[in-house]
Amino acid sequence: MSARWIRLRAQIIKELLCLLRDPRSRIVLIGPPIIQLFVFSFAITLEVKNIDVALLNHDVGGASVELVQQIESSDLVRRIRVAGSERELAELIDAQHVLAGIVIPETFSRDVAQGRNATAQIIIDGRKANAGQIALGYLQTIVGHVGATLRPTTMSGGGGDAAAVRHWFNPNLTYRWYVVPSLAGILVTLVALMVTALSIARERELGTFDQLLVSPCTPTEIIVAKGIPAFLVGIVLASVMIGAAVFLFGIPFTGSLGLLFVCLMLFILSLVGIGLMISSICSTQQQAILGTFAVVVPAVIMSGFATPVENMPLALQWIAECIPLKHFLIILQGSFLKALPPADVFANAWPMAVIAVVTLTLATLFVRSKLQ
Repeated sequence: MSARWIRLRAQIIKELLCLLRDPRSRIVLIGPPIIQLFVFSFAITLEVKNIDVALLNHDVGGASVELVQQIESSDLVRRIRVAGSERELAELIDAQHVLAGIVIPETFSRDVAQGRNATAQIIIDGRKANAGQIALGYLQTIVGHVGATLRPTTMSGGGGDAAAVRHWFNPNLTYRWYVVPSLAGILVTLVALMVTALSIARERELGTFDQLLVSPCTPTEIIVAKGIPAFLVGIVLASVMIGAAVFLFGIPFTGSLGLLFVCLMLFILSLVGIGLMISSICSTQQQAILGTFAVVVPAVIMSGFATPVENMPLALQWIAECIPLKHFLIILQGSFLKALPPADVFANAWPMAVIAVVTLTLATLFVRSKLQ
């Protein structure tokens, strides 16, 4: 056995012992991410349900009664608060007692009966822009459905909806099918960066980094020894989360498991490189933790998890291309729901490979500069 392999094995074992010999450290590495996966899977959602709606009804016809009944029976609305005037409706919205107000004109039922387009006014609280826009879409669908189902079929063109909407890959629009795979990528990012960012910073804080200065270890050996424990932890944690998504949350997995794990290894290697860069420039573990969160928060925001990357300014879109989480989320979500073709997998895998090479090279250079 070569001396290089003996040194490398000893350092890897030492790093694993630092992570795993303390029972509390073992629990922290696996427990909180799994708990967060389950909590955030139910807490993070853009679905809007159980809202209060104000109703100002000037019509007493059958169409308005049907509209009110459909609104009451929908999952969107928890309670309808009847307003006696436009001023009362405005006060309910101003005081944030309701998210939306509906004004049914006195001609609503007559327009439906005569086959004309029946309109109702929907007023949304703009202070809750996201929830308001989603609620608006639901209410518009309900109003349009009432107008279509009650319109006489003897009119030219017939009744019914003008178009049948079918949602590919997620027929029921189950938001958890999108959130859970994305959370797996985000939580693995946080853990892998944290483990690697603390590695060299911990050596400095404990005073053992000076021993590396006089050891025969090369910078490459140090980088490998510091990166392998985080790599292994990331692989295990990601495997557990992917298994939980499939077997506990019932999310269909339609892609290639082998391709996904190859991309997972590239993803974690790129994270290890970023974490080691953070660790090499930090003097204490506190600085490393702050540096990790300084990287994780923009990475999550610009990864496309919450907002589409295409909606960002062009400069931020170019920056997002340098974020490994952005590419891995595309592969992860595509592998779960739509059997992402190998060509599309490769199109998002090679940027992660480039990021891994660049970050690991820079981390090696930073460590070499510290050892000299």
